[in-house]
Amino acid sequence: MKKHQILLASLIFTFVLSSCKKNNSETKNRPNIVFIMSDDHAYQAISAYDTSLINTPNIDRIANMGMLFTNASVTNSICAPSRATILTGKHSHINGKVDNVSPFDTTNVTFPQLLQKAGYQTAMFGKLHFGNNPKGFDQFKILPGQGSYYNPDFITKNEGEITVSGYVTDIITDMTINWLETERKKEDPFMLMYLHKAPHRSWLMAERHMDEFTRREFREPQTLFDKHEGMLAAKVAKMNIDGDMGWAADSKLYPDVMDELGLEEQIGYDKLRFEMGVGRLNEAQRANFDKAYRRVAEDFKKNYPNMTDKDLAKWRYQRYMQDYLGTIKSVDENVGRVLDYLEANNLMDNTIIVYTSDQGFYLGEHGWFDKRFVYDESLKTPLLVSWPDRIKAGSVSNELVQNLDFAQTFLDVADVEQPNDMQGESLIPVFTNELEGWNREAVYYHYYEHPSEHNVNRHYAAITKDYKLIHHYFDLDYWELIDRKKDPLEQHNYYDDPTYADIKKELHKKLNGLRELYGDNDSISQKYIDEFMPLAKEGKVFGVENNILDPIVEKWENSKKFD
Repeated sequence: MKKHQILLASLIFTFVLSSCKKNNSETKNRPNIVFIMSDDHAYQAISAYDTSLINTPNIDRIANMGMLFTNASVTNSICAPSRATILTGKHSHINGKVDNVSPFDTTNVTFPQLLQKAGYQTAMFGKLHFGNNPKGFDQFKILPGQGSYYNPDFITKNEGEITVSGYVTDIITDMTINWLETERKKEDPFMLMYLHKAPHRSWLMAERHMDEFTRREFREPQTLFDKHEGMLAAKVAKMNIDGDMGWAADSKLYPDVMDELGLEEQIGYDKLRFEMGVGRLNEAQRANFDKAYRRVAEDFKKNYPNMTDKDLAKWRYQRYMQDYLGTIKSVDENVGRVLDYLEANNLMDNTIIVYTSDQGFYLGEHGWFDKRFVYDESLKTPLLVSWPDRIKAGSVSNELVQNLDFAQTFLDVADVEQPNDMQGESLIPVFTNELEGWNREAVYYHYYEHPSEHNVNRHYAAITKDYKLIHHYFDLDYWELIDRKKDPLEQHNYYDDPTYADIKKELHKKLNGLRELYGDNDSISQKYIDEFMPLAKEGKVFGVENNILDPIVEKWENSKKFD
Protein backbone atom coordinates (compact mmCIF):
# COMPACT_ATOMS: atom_id res chain seq x y z
CA MET A 1 0.00 0.00 0.00
CA LYS A 2 2.80 2.37 0.90
CA LYS A 3 4.61 1.52 -2.33
CA HIS A 4 1.48 2.48 -4.30
CA GLN A 5 1.19 5.74 -2.33
CA ILE A 6 4.84 6.54 -2.91
CA LEU A 7 4.47 5.77 -6.62
CA LEU A 8 1.34 7.93 -6.84
CA ALA A 9 3.02 10.80 -5.01
CA SER A 10 6.02 10.47 -7.28
CA LEU A 11 3.83 10.63 -10.38
CA ILE A 12 1.96 13.69 -9.04
CA PHE A 13 5.24 15.46 -8.21
CA THR A 14 6.63 14.66 -11.66
CA PHE A 15 3.45 15.98 -13.31
CA VAL A 16 3.47 19.17 -11.25
CA LEU A 17 7.16 19.71 -11.91
CA SER A 18 6.73 19.20 -15.63
CA SER A 19 3.75 21.57 -15.61
CA CYS A 20 5.80 24.21 -13.82
CA LYS A 21 8.61 23.76 -16.29
CA LYS A 22 6.13 24.11 -19.12
CA ASN A 23 4.56 27.22 -17.63
CA ASN A 24 7.98 28.74 -16.96
CA SER A 25 9.00 27.93 -20.50
CA GLU A 26 5.83 29.52 -21.85
CA THR A 27 6.46 32.59 -19.70
CA LYS A 28 10.02 32.93 -20.92
CA ASN A 29 8.94 32.54 -24.54
CA ARG A 30 6.43 35.36 -24.42
CA PRO A 31 7.34 38.13 -26.89
CA ASN A 32 9.48 41.04 -25.84
CA ILE A 33 7.94 44.46 -26.45
CA VAL A 34 9.96 47.47 -27.64
CA PHE A 35 7.82 50.61 -27.74
CA ILE A 36 9.57 53.51 -29.48
CA MET A 37 7.87 56.89 -29.36
CA SER A 38 9.05 60.32 -30.43
CA ASP A 39 7.39 63.61 -29.55
CA ASP A 40 5.45 65.52 -32.24
CA HIS A 41 6.88 63.41 -35.07
CA ALA A 42 4.68 64.07 -38.11
CA TYR A 43 4.02 61.09 -40.35
CA GLN A 44 4.95 63.37 -43.29
CA ALA A 45 8.50 63.38 -41.90
CA ILE A 46 9.02 59.63 -42.25
CA SER A 47 10.08 58.44 -45.68
CA ALA A 48 7.97 55.28 -45.40
CA TYR A 49 5.02 57.70 -45.64
CA ASP A 50 6.45 60.55 -47.70
CA THR A 51 9.86 60.84 -49.36
CA SER A 52 9.67 64.55 -50.16
CA LEU A 53 11.06 65.94 -46.88
CA ILE A 54 13.55 63.52 -45.32
CA ASN A 55 14.95 60.03 -45.65
CA THR A 56 14.51 57.89 -42.52
CA PRO A 57 15.96 54.50 -43.48
CA ASN A 58 16.08 53.10 -39.96
CA ILE A 59 12.52 53.92 -38.98
CA ASP A 60 11.50 52.59 -42.40
CA ARG A 61 13.17 49.27 -41.51
CA ILE A 62 10.36 48.61 -39.06
CA ALA A 63 7.77 49.01 -41.81
CA ASN A 64 9.85 46.88 -44.17
CA MET A 65 9.97 44.12 -41.55
CA GLY A 66 6.31 44.52 -40.63
CA MET A 67 3.27 46.75 -41.13
CA LEU A 68 2.75 50.43 -41.97
CA PHE A 69 -0.53 51.96 -40.72
CA THR A 70 -2.05 54.74 -42.83
CA ASN A 71 -5.04 55.49 -40.58
CA ALA A 72 -3.51 55.49 -37.09
CA SER A 73 -4.72 58.38 -34.95
CA VAL A 74 -4.82 59.78 -31.44
CA THR A 75 -7.79 60.48 -29.18
CA ASN A 76 -6.55 63.92 -28.03
CA SER A 77 -3.69 65.59 -29.91
CA ILE A 78 -1.57 67.02 -27.12
CA CYS A 79 1.44 65.53 -25.36
CA ALA A 80 0.60 64.47 -21.80
CA PRO A 81 -3.02 63.40 -22.46
CA SER A 82 -1.85 61.26 -25.38
CA ARG A 83 0.70 59.54 -23.17
CA ALA A 84 -1.90 58.97 -20.47
CA THR A 85 -4.20 57.35 -23.02
CA ILE A 86 -1.37 55.08 -24.20
CA LEU A 87 -0.53 53.95 -20.67
CA THR A 88 -4.11 53.44 -19.46
CA GLY A 89 -6.00 52.38 -22.59
CA LYS A 90 -8.69 54.91 -21.69
CA HIS A 91 -9.97 58.13 -23.24
CA SER A 92 -8.93 61.39 -21.58
CA HIS A 93 -12.28 61.98 -19.88
CA ILE A 94 -11.96 58.57 -18.18
CA ASN A 95 -8.28 58.64 -17.14
CA GLY A 96 -8.65 62.32 -16.14
CA LYS A 97 -5.61 63.67 -18.00
CA VAL A 98 -7.55 65.87 -20.42
CA ASP A 99 -4.87 68.56 -20.85
CA ASN A 100 -1.26 69.40 -20.02
CA VAL A 101 -2.34 71.37 -16.95
CA SER A 102 -4.35 68.87 -14.90
CA PRO A 103 -2.42 66.31 -12.83
CA PHE A 104 -2.40 62.64 -13.80
CA ASP A 105 -4.50 60.49 -11.47
CA THR A 106 -1.94 57.99 -10.21
CA THR A 107 -4.66 55.55 -9.12
CA ASN A 108 -5.00 54.66 -12.81
CA VAL A 109 -3.70 51.18 -13.54
CA THR A 110 -1.28 51.19 -16.48
CA PHE A 111 -0.30 48.38 -18.81
CA PRO A 112 3.37 48.41 -17.59
CA GLN A 113 2.10 47.66 -14.07
CA LEU A 114 0.14 44.69 -15.36
CA LEU A 115 3.04 43.40 -17.45
CA GLN A 116 5.43 43.77 -14.55
CA LYS A 117 3.05 41.83 -12.31
CA ALA A 118 2.87 39.13 -14.96
CA GLY A 119 6.63 38.63 -14.94
CA TYR A 120 7.87 41.07 -17.56
CA GLN A 121 10.98 43.14 -16.95
CA THR A 122 10.01 46.76 -17.54
CA ALA A 123 12.11 49.84 -18.29
CA MET A 124 11.51 53.39 -19.50
CA PHE A 125 14.08 55.84 -20.87
CA GLY A 126 13.43 59.34 -22.19
CA LYS A 127 10.43 61.62 -22.10
CA LEU A 128 7.34 60.74 -20.07
CA HIS A 129 6.19 64.38 -19.68
CA PHE A 130 4.13 63.93 -16.51
CA GLY A 131 4.96 62.53 -13.09
CA ASN A 132 8.37 61.82 -11.64
CA ASN A 133 7.86 58.24 -10.44
CA PRO A 134 6.17 56.12 -13.11
CA LYS A 135 4.59 52.96 -11.74
CA GLY A 136 5.30 49.51 -13.04
CA PHE A 137 8.95 49.97 -14.03
CA ASP A 138 11.95 48.06 -12.75
CA GLN A 139 14.16 50.81 -14.14
CA PHE A 140 13.55 54.32 -15.45
CA LYS A 141 15.51 57.42 -16.37
CA ILE A 142 13.18 60.16 -17.53
CA LEU A 143 13.45 63.81 -18.48
CA PRO A 144 11.78 66.29 -16.10
CA GLY A 145 8.84 67.84 -17.96
CA GLN A 146 9.84 68.79 -21.49
CA GLY A 147 13.50 68.12 -20.84
CA SER A 148 16.47 69.72 -22.61
CA TYR A 149 18.15 68.92 -25.90
CA TYR A 150 21.67 69.50 -24.62
CA ASN A 151 23.33 68.28 -21.41
CA PRO A 152 19.92 67.22 -20.08
CA ASP A 153 18.80 66.47 -16.55
CA PHE A 154 17.19 63.11 -15.77
CA ILE A 155 15.04 61.81 -12.93
CA THR A 156 16.16 58.26 -12.20
CA LYS A 157 14.82 55.42 -10.13
CA ASN A 158 18.08 54.61 -8.35
CA GLU A 159 20.41 57.60 -8.70
CA GLY A 160 18.16 60.56 -7.97
CA GLU A 161 18.49 63.55 -10.29
CA ILE A 162 21.46 63.47 -12.63
CA THR A 163 22.82 65.62 -15.47
CA VAL A 164 24.38 63.90 -18.48
CA SER A 165 26.67 65.64 -20.96
CA GLY A 166 25.81 65.33 -24.62
CA TYR A 167 22.85 65.38 -26.97
CA VAL A 168 19.57 64.08 -25.58
CA THR A 169 18.65 61.71 -28.43
CA ASP A 170 22.04 60.01 -28.23
CA ILE A 171 21.92 59.85 -24.43
CA ILE A 172 18.47 58.24 -24.27
CA THR A 173 19.70 55.61 -26.72
CA ASP A 174 22.88 55.00 -24.71
CA MET A 175 20.75 54.41 -21.60
CA THR A 176 18.42 52.09 -23.50
CA ILE A 177 21.18 49.94 -24.98
CA ASN A 178 23.05 49.88 -21.66
CA TRP A 179 19.95 48.48 -19.94
CA LEU A 180 19.49 45.85 -22.64
CA GLU A 181 23.15 44.85 -22.32
CA THR A 182 23.89 45.06 -18.59
CA GLU A 183 20.66 45.10 -16.54
CA ARG A 184 18.21 42.95 -18.46
CA LYS A 185 17.80 39.35 -17.30
CA LYS A 186 18.45 37.44 -20.47
CA GLU A 187 16.09 34.58 -19.59
CA ASP A 188 12.93 36.68 -19.00
CA PRO A 189 10.71 38.67 -21.39
CA PHE A 190 10.92 42.46 -21.28
CA MET A 191 8.86 45.53 -22.11
CA LEU A 192 11.00 48.53 -23.01
CA MET A 193 9.70 52.07 -23.53
CA TYR A 194 12.27 54.08 -25.53
CA LEU A 195 10.88 57.64 -25.65
CA HIS A 196 12.48 60.55 -27.50
CA LYS A 197 12.15 64.26 -26.74
CA ALA A 198 12.77 65.12 -30.38
CA PRO A 199 11.32 66.59 -32.48
CA HIS A 200 9.51 68.72 -29.88
CA ARG A 201 9.71 72.51 -30.00
CA SER A 202 12.07 74.42 -29.70
CA TRP A 203 14.06 72.35 -32.10
CA LEU A 204 17.80 71.93 -31.48
CA MET A 205 19.50 69.41 -33.73
CA ALA A 206 22.71 67.52 -32.96
CA GLU A 207 25.94 69.38 -33.70
CA ARG A 208 26.84 66.87 -36.43
CA HIS A 209 23.80 67.89 -38.49
CA MET A 210 23.82 71.67 -38.06
CA ASP A 211 25.93 72.60 -41.06
CA GLU A 212 24.08 70.25 -43.44
CA PHE A 213 20.51 71.03 -42.43
CA THR A 214 20.85 74.81 -42.11
CA ARG A 215 21.84 74.80 -45.80
CA ARG A 216 18.97 72.63 -47.05
CA GLU A 217 15.77 73.82 -48.73
CA PHE A 218 12.50 71.94 -48.46
CA ARG A 219 9.34 71.82 -50.54
CA GLU A 220 6.45 73.98 -49.34
CA PRO A 221 3.05 72.45 -48.61
CA GLN A 222 0.12 73.44 -50.84
CA THR A 223 -1.70 75.14 -47.98
CA LEU A 224 1.20 77.18 -46.54
CA PHE A 225 -0.81 80.35 -47.20
CA ASP A 226 -4.23 78.95 -46.28
CA LYS A 227 -6.79 81.70 -45.45
CA HIS A 228 -9.09 79.31 -43.51
CA GLU A 229 -12.20 80.55 -45.28
CA GLY A 230 -15.32 79.09 -43.69
CA MET A 231 -13.29 77.37 -40.95
CA LEU A 232 -13.95 79.59 -37.95
CA ALA A 233 -11.85 77.76 -35.36
CA ALA A 234 -8.93 77.47 -37.75
CA LYS A 235 -9.12 81.17 -38.52
CA VAL A 236 -8.65 82.29 -34.91
CA ALA A 237 -5.97 79.73 -33.99
CA LYS A 238 -2.56 81.17 -33.13
CA MET A 239 -0.15 78.63 -34.54
CA ASN A 240 0.95 80.30 -37.73
CA ILE A 241 4.59 79.87 -38.72
CA ASP A 242 4.59 83.52 -39.73
CA GLY A 243 3.46 85.47 -36.68
CA ASP A 244 3.11 82.94 -33.86
CA MET A 245 6.65 81.56 -33.83
CA GLY A 246 9.51 83.21 -32.00
CA TRP A 247 12.28 84.87 -33.97
CA ALA A 248 14.85 83.75 -31.42
CA ALA A 249 13.58 80.60 -29.72
CA ASP A 250 12.07 79.02 -32.84
CA SER A 251 13.88 80.53 -35.83
CA LYS A 252 17.22 80.68 -33.94
CA LEU A 253 17.78 84.32 -34.83
CA TYR A 254 20.13 85.71 -32.19
CA PRO A 255 18.64 88.33 -29.83
CA ASP A 256 21.36 90.82 -30.81
CA VAL A 257 20.40 90.38 -34.48
CA MET A 258 16.75 90.97 -33.57
CA ASP A 259 17.74 94.19 -31.84
CA GLU A 260 19.90 95.29 -34.77
CA LEU A 261 17.04 94.75 -37.23
CA GLY A 262 14.34 96.15 -34.92
CA LEU A 263 12.44 92.84 -34.70
CA GLU A 264 10.12 92.63 -31.70
CA GLU A 265 9.30 89.50 -29.74
CA GLN A 266 6.21 87.84 -31.26
CA ILE A 267 5.81 85.30 -28.47
CA GLY A 268 6.28 85.68 -24.74
CA TYR A 269 9.81 85.46 -23.39
CA ASP A 270 11.19 84.74 -26.87
CA LYS A 271 14.75 85.85 -26.15
CA LEU A 272 14.68 84.14 -22.76
CA ARG A 273 13.56 80.88 -24.39
CA PHE A 274 16.49 81.13 -26.78
CA GLU A 275 18.92 81.57 -23.90
CA MET A 276 17.35 78.74 -21.91
CA GLY A 277 17.89 76.32 -24.80
CA VAL A 278 21.15 77.50 -26.32
CA GLY A 279 22.49 78.50 -22.92
CA ARG A 280 22.82 74.84 -21.92
CA LEU A 281 25.44 74.23 -24.60
CA ASN A 282 29.02 73.87 -23.36
CA GLU A 283 31.87 75.81 -24.96
CA ALA A 284 32.56 73.28 -27.74
CA GLN A 285 28.86 72.74 -28.46
CA ARG A 286 28.25 76.49 -28.59
CA ALA A 287 31.14 76.96 -31.02
CA ASN A 288 29.56 74.47 -33.42
CA PHE A 289 26.15 76.11 -32.99
CA ASP A 290 27.57 79.56 -33.70
CA LYS A 291 29.47 78.33 -36.75
CA ALA A 292 26.18 77.27 -38.40
CA TYR A 293 23.70 79.81 -37.04
CA ARG A 294 25.83 82.96 -37.28
CA ARG A 295 26.09 82.18 -40.99
CA VAL A 296 22.27 81.90 -41.11
CA ALA A 297 21.95 85.21 -39.25
CA GLU A 298 24.38 87.03 -41.54
CA ASP A 299 22.54 85.80 -44.64
CA PHE A 300 19.25 86.96 -43.13
CA LYS A 301 20.64 90.41 -42.25
CA LYS A 302 21.87 90.85 -45.82
CA ASN A 303 18.50 89.90 -47.37
CA TYR A 304 16.06 91.32 -44.81
CA PRO A 305 15.82 94.91 -46.17
CA ASN A 306 14.45 93.63 -49.49
CA MET A 307 12.19 90.87 -48.18
CA THR A 308 8.40 91.10 -48.59
CA ASP A 309 5.99 89.67 -46.02
CA LYS A 310 5.65 86.57 -48.20
CA ASP A 311 9.43 86.25 -48.43
CA LEU A 312 9.64 86.37 -44.63
CA ALA A 313 6.97 83.68 -44.30
CA LYS A 314 8.86 81.46 -46.72
CA TRP A 315 12.13 82.07 -44.89
CA ARG A 316 10.55 81.16 -41.55
CA TYR A 317 9.11 77.98 -43.03
CA GLN A 318 12.54 76.91 -44.24
CA ARG A 319 14.11 77.70 -40.86
CA TYR A 320 11.40 75.65 -39.16
CA MET A 321 11.89 72.66 -41.45
CA GLN A 322 15.69 72.78 -41.19
CA ASP A 323 15.64 72.54 -37.40
CA TYR A 324 12.64 70.22 -37.07
CA LEU A 325 13.93 67.73 -39.65
CA GLY A 326 17.46 68.05 -38.32
CA THR A 327 16.30 66.69 -34.97
CA ILE A 328 14.58 63.79 -36.74
CA LYS A 329 17.82 62.85 -38.48
CA SER A 330 19.33 61.94 -35.12
CA VAL A 331 16.17 60.10 -34.05
CA ASP A 332 16.45 57.91 -37.13
CA GLU A 333 20.15 57.28 -36.54
CA ASN A 334 19.51 56.22 -32.97
CA VAL A 335 16.54 54.01 -33.80
CA GLY A 336 18.99 52.28 -36.11
CA ARG A 337 21.38 51.74 -33.20
CA VAL A 338 18.67 49.99 -31.18
CA LEU A 339 17.54 47.86 -34.13
CA ASP A 340 21.16 46.89 -34.79
CA TYR A 341 21.56 45.84 -31.15
CA LEU A 342 18.43 43.69 -31.27
CA GLU A 343 19.61 42.03 -34.47
CA ALA A 344 23.16 41.45 -33.23
CA ASN A 345 21.86 39.82 -30.04
CA ASN A 346 19.27 37.56 -31.71
CA LEU A 347 16.34 39.41 -30.15
CA MET A 348 14.41 40.26 -33.31
CA ASP A 349 12.57 36.98 -33.82
CA ASN A 350 10.68 37.11 -30.54
CA THR A 351 10.19 40.87 -30.22
CA ILE A 352 7.34 43.13 -31.28
CA ILE A 353 8.68 46.57 -32.20
CA VAL A 354 6.43 49.63 -32.40
CA TYR A 355 7.41 53.06 -33.70
CA THR A 356 4.95 55.88 -33.18
CA SER A 357 4.59 59.46 -31.94
CA ASP A 358 2.41 60.93 -29.22
CA GLN A 359 0.55 62.74 -32.02
CA GLY A 360 1.10 64.22 -35.44
CA PHE A 361 2.28 67.75 -36.20
CA TYR A 362 1.74 70.49 -38.77
CA LEU A 363 4.71 71.05 -41.06
CA GLY A 364 3.38 74.20 -42.66
CA GLU A 365 0.03 72.72 -43.71
CA HIS A 366 -2.64 75.43 -43.23
CA GLY A 367 0.30 77.74 -42.48
CA TRP A 368 0.74 76.06 -39.10
CA PHE A 369 3.10 74.40 -36.69
CA ASP A 370 1.96 72.53 -33.53
CA LYS A 371 -1.02 70.11 -33.32
CA ARG A 372 -4.32 70.03 -31.28
CA PHE A 373 -6.81 70.13 -34.17
CA VAL A 374 -8.61 67.04 -35.47
CA TYR A 375 -7.39 67.81 -38.99
CA ASP A 376 -5.20 65.05 -40.38
CA GLU A 377 -1.67 66.27 -39.78
CA SER A 378 -2.18 66.37 -36.00
CA LEU A 379 -4.88 63.72 -35.68
CA LYS A 380 -2.94 61.05 -37.56
CA THR A 381 0.19 59.62 -36.05
CA PRO A 382 2.89 57.46 -37.58
CA LEU A 383 2.58 53.80 -36.67
CA LEU A 384 4.99 51.12 -37.86
CA VAL A 385 4.98 47.66 -36.25
CA SER A 386 7.16 44.60 -36.80
CA TRP A 387 6.57 41.16 -35.30
CA PRO A 388 8.27 38.30 -37.16
CA ASP A 389 6.07 35.32 -38.04
CA ARG A 390 2.93 37.23 -37.02
CA ILE A 391 3.02 40.34 -39.23
CA LYS A 392 3.74 39.96 -42.92
CA ALA A 393 6.82 41.94 -43.93
CA GLY A 394 6.07 45.03 -46.00
CA SER A 395 2.33 44.97 -45.33
CA VAL A 396 0.10 48.06 -45.12
CA SER A 397 -3.10 48.55 -43.12
CA ASN A 398 -5.77 51.17 -43.74
CA GLU A 399 -7.78 50.20 -40.64
CA LEU A 400 -8.87 52.87 -38.16
CA VAL A 401 -6.62 52.30 -35.15
CA GLN A 402 -5.75 54.58 -32.24
CA ASN A 403 -3.26 55.09 -29.46
CA LEU A 404 -6.18 53.96 -27.28
CA ASP A 405 -5.46 50.43 -28.53
CA PHE A 406 -1.83 50.07 -27.48
CA ALA A 407 -2.40 49.00 -23.87
CA GLN A 408 -4.77 46.18 -24.74
CA THR A 409 -2.60 45.11 -27.66
CA PHE A 410 0.48 44.73 -25.47
CA LEU A 411 -1.47 42.84 -22.82
CA ASP A 412 -2.85 40.56 -25.52
CA VAL A 413 0.64 40.02 -26.96
CA ALA A 414 1.83 39.00 -23.49
CA ASP A 415 -1.24 36.85 -22.82
CA VAL A 416 -2.13 38.99 -19.79
CA GLU A 417 -5.76 39.49 -18.79
CA GLN A 418 -7.11 42.88 -19.88
CA PRO A 419 -9.05 45.00 -17.37
CA ASN A 420 -12.69 45.46 -18.28
CA ASP A 421 -12.49 49.25 -18.03
CA MET A 422 -9.93 49.60 -20.82
CA GLN A 423 -11.60 51.10 -23.89
CA GLY A 424 -9.37 50.13 -26.80
CA GLU A 425 -9.18 46.98 -28.86
CA SER A 426 -6.31 44.59 -29.37
CA LEU A 427 -4.66 45.12 -32.74
CA ILE A 428 -3.54 41.52 -33.14
CA PRO A 429 -6.36 40.76 -35.63
CA VAL A 430 -5.13 43.69 -37.73
CA PHE A 431 -1.51 42.56 -37.42
CA THR A 432 -2.38 39.09 -38.65
CA ASN A 433 -5.00 40.23 -41.18
CA GLU A 434 -7.66 38.10 -39.48
CA LEU A 435 -10.34 40.78 -39.60
CA GLU A 436 -13.54 38.76 -39.27
CA GLY A 437 -14.18 40.15 -35.77
CA TRP A 438 -12.77 43.60 -36.47
CA ASN A 439 -15.57 46.00 -37.38
CA ARG A 440 -14.46 49.47 -36.33
CA GLU A 441 -16.15 51.99 -38.62
CA ALA A 442 -15.29 55.19 -36.76
CA VAL A 443 -13.02 56.57 -34.03
CA TYR A 444 -13.62 59.27 -31.44
CA TYR A 445 -11.57 62.40 -30.74
CA HIS A 446 -11.87 65.09 -28.06
CA TYR A 447 -9.60 68.10 -27.46
CA TYR A 448 -9.99 70.11 -24.23
CA GLU A 449 -7.15 72.58 -23.55
CA HIS A 450 -8.72 75.98 -24.19
CA PRO A 451 -8.26 78.87 -23.56
CA SER A 452 -4.56 78.15 -23.81
CA GLU A 453 -1.51 78.51 -26.00
CA HIS A 454 -2.39 78.52 -29.73
CA ASN A 455 -6.07 79.33 -29.07
CA VAL A 456 -7.49 76.06 -30.45
CA ASN A 457 -11.17 75.78 -29.56
CA ARG A 458 -12.49 72.76 -27.66
CA HIS A 459 -13.95 70.19 -30.01
CA TYR A 460 -14.92 66.54 -30.36
CA ALA A 461 -15.40 64.48 -33.49
CA ALA A 462 -16.28 61.21 -35.14
CA ILE A 463 -13.86 60.15 -37.85
CA THR A 464 -14.51 57.54 -40.51
CA LYS A 465 -12.32 56.65 -43.47
CA ASP A 466 -14.31 59.07 -45.63
CA TYR A 467 -15.59 61.84 -43.35
CA LYS A 468 -15.17 63.82 -40.15
CA LEU A 469 -18.01 65.32 -38.14
CA ILE A 470 -16.67 67.92 -35.73
CA HIS A 471 -18.43 69.87 -33.00
CA HIS A 472 -16.58 73.00 -31.81
CA TYR A 473 -18.03 74.09 -28.47
CA PHE A 474 -17.69 76.45 -25.50
CA ASP A 475 -16.03 79.53 -27.02
CA LEU A 476 -17.13 78.97 -30.59
CA ASP A 477 -20.16 76.75 -31.10
CA TYR A 478 -20.64 75.29 -34.55
CA TRP A 479 -20.27 72.12 -36.64
CA GLU A 480 -17.93 71.08 -39.44
CA LEU A 481 -18.23 68.23 -41.89
CA ILE A 482 -15.04 67.27 -43.71
CA ASP A 483 -15.13 65.14 -46.86
CA ARG A 484 -11.77 63.37 -46.61
CA LYS A 485 -11.87 61.98 -50.15
CA LYS A 486 -13.16 65.04 -52.01
CA ASP A 487 -11.20 67.54 -49.93
CA PRO A 488 -8.03 65.80 -48.63
CA LEU A 489 -6.47 69.18 -47.74
CA GLU A 490 -9.42 69.82 -45.37
CA GLN A 491 -10.15 73.38 -46.40
CA HIS A 492 -13.95 73.22 -46.75
CA ASN A 493 -16.88 72.77 -44.39
CA TYR A 494 -19.74 70.85 -46.01
CA TYR A 495 -21.99 70.75 -42.93
CA ASP A 496 -24.64 73.08 -44.36
CA ASP A 497 -24.40 71.72 -47.90
CA PRO A 498 -27.79 70.09 -48.67
CA THR A 499 -26.16 67.40 -50.79
CA TYR A 500 -24.59 66.05 -47.59
CA ALA A 501 -27.88 65.83 -45.65
CA ASP A 502 -28.00 62.02 -45.54
CA ILE A 503 -24.29 61.73 -44.80
CA LYS A 504 -24.61 64.30 -42.01
CA LYS A 505 -27.50 62.35 -40.47
CA GLU A 506 -25.50 59.12 -40.52
CA LEU A 507 -22.42 60.83 -39.04
CA HIS A 508 -24.45 62.30 -36.19
CA LYS A 509 -25.70 58.79 -35.47
CA LYS A 510 -22.15 57.46 -35.41
CA LEU A 511 -20.96 60.31 -33.20
CA ASN A 512 -23.76 59.79 -30.69
CA GLY A 513 -22.98 56.09 -30.65
CA LEU A 514 -19.30 56.71 -29.96
CA ARG A 515 -20.04 59.14 -27.15
CA GLU A 516 -22.34 56.58 -25.57
CA LEU A 517 -19.83 53.75 -26.09
CA TYR A 518 -17.00 55.66 -24.43
CA GLY A 519 -19.11 57.37 -21.77
CA ASP A 520 -18.61 60.97 -22.87
CA ASN A 521 -21.29 63.68 -22.74
CA ASP A 522 -21.86 67.42 -22.38
CA SER A 523 -21.94 67.26 -18.58
CA ILE A 524 -18.44 65.80 -18.50
CA SER A 525 -17.26 68.46 -20.95
CA GLN A 526 -18.68 71.16 -18.71
CA LYS A 527 -17.00 69.61 -15.66
CA TYR A 528 -13.59 69.93 -17.30
CA ILE A 529 -14.35 73.50 -18.39
CA ASP A 530 -15.24 74.40 -14.81
CA GLU A 531 -12.02 72.85 -13.52
CA PHE A 532 -9.84 74.53 -16.13
CA MET A 533 -11.19 78.08 -16.19
CA PRO A 534 -10.14 79.11 -12.66
CA LEU A 535 -6.60 77.98 -13.48
CA ALA A 536 -6.63 80.03 -16.69
CA LYS A 537 -8.04 83.02 -14.83
CA GLU A 538 -5.27 82.77 -12.21
CA GLY A 539 -2.58 82.76 -14.90
CA LYS A 540 -1.63 79.11 -14.39
CA VAL A 541 -2.12 78.23 -18.06
CA PHE A 542 0.92 78.87 -20.24
CA GLY A 543 0.86 81.03 -23.35
CA VAL A 544 -2.67 82.46 -23.35
CA GLU A 545 -2.91 86.19 -24.03
CA ASN A 546 -5.26 88.45 -22.10
CA ASN A 547 -7.05 89.74 -25.19
CA ILE A 548 -8.08 86.13 -25.87
CA LEU A 549 -8.52 85.01 -22.28
CA ASP A 550 -10.58 87.88 -20.84
CA PRO A 551 -13.72 87.58 -23.01
CA ILE A 552 -13.74 83.79 -22.58
CA VAL A 553 -13.47 84.10 -18.81
CA GLU A 554 -16.27 86.69 -18.81
CA LYS A 555 -18.48 84.42 -20.90
CA TRP A 556 -17.82 81.49 -18.57
CA GLU A 557 -18.45 83.53 -15.41
CA ASN A 558 -21.74 84.80 -16.83
CA SER A 559 -22.83 81.27 -17.67
CA LYS A 560 -22.16 80.16 -14.07
CA LYS A 561 -24.49 82.85 -12.70
CA PHE A 562 -27.46 80.91 -14.01
CA ASP A 563 -26.43 77.47 -12.74
